[in-house]
Amino acid sequence: MRGRVPLPLLLPALLGLVFLLLPMVALLVRAPWRSMPEQLSSTEVWQALQLSLVSATAATAVSLVLGVPLAWVLARTDFRGRGLVRALVTLPLVLPPVVGGVALLLALGRNGVVGQWLDSWFGVTLPFTTAGVIVAEAFVAMPFLVISVEGTLRAADPRYEEAATTLGASRFTAFRRVTLPLIAPGIAAGAVLAWARALGEFGATITFAGNFPGRTQTMPLAVYLALQSDPEAAIALSLVLLTVSIAVLAGLRDRWMTAP
Repeated sequence: MRGRVPLPLLLPALLGLVFLLLPMVALLVRAPWRSMPEQLSSTEVWQALQLSLVSATAATAVSLVLGVPLAWVLARTDFRGRGLVRALVTLPLVLPPVVGGVALLLALGRNGVVGQWLDSWFGVTLPFTTAGVIVAEAFVAMPFLVISVEGTLRAADPRYEEAATTLGASRFTAFRRVTLPLIAPGIAAGAVLAWARALGEFGATITFAGNFPGRTQTMPLAVYLALQSDPEAAIALSLVLLTVSIAVLAGLRDRWMTAP
């Protein structure tokens, strides 16, 4: 029911809106607009931007390959401990990113539980490499995709898949030919969310991959480094990330910004 908003609700709502928007407005007000082209044309900035875009895209691809099947298993099958598995999948959402980076080091580091075997058997070392950046970003971004795709799967009618299997298709064929086209918008929305989360990842990346310009220094790490020596450069870099975030929000407007 729509009508006049009670004053005890309107005032805190307005304060909440101001609280959320004020930092963005401050960023725009204090931005060094005149020196912006010079700030954004340095080699370090382009290296960080290029690495961020490549690593976020690669992390999203990893999340798609692993996360979509995981979401299907959670949504379409029933097994003991499914609730626990779902809780573990969402754990990186609430885990402090630095803790996630430490956990990745203990698992995939040169002396880690799995990393020592990767190093001795295949000569693969992930920490403090570009591949390590992708691993760290995929670790924090994949839950966003899994949750989005699982929700879409639960909303989709499973009778289409059942009809396909009744006509002789295997469950994998039904998944590939029926389910994937049916949930494509949900997958796209989850992929965009995962990409945006990977692009802004900081804590796990700096802990697991370090901060080496041209190799592991992404845009958030460049912002942190610039803030200590050149605040105007940090503001300019932050505006780039803010622009990307707004673009992601605009891309998802049909999903989240058109609520009745």
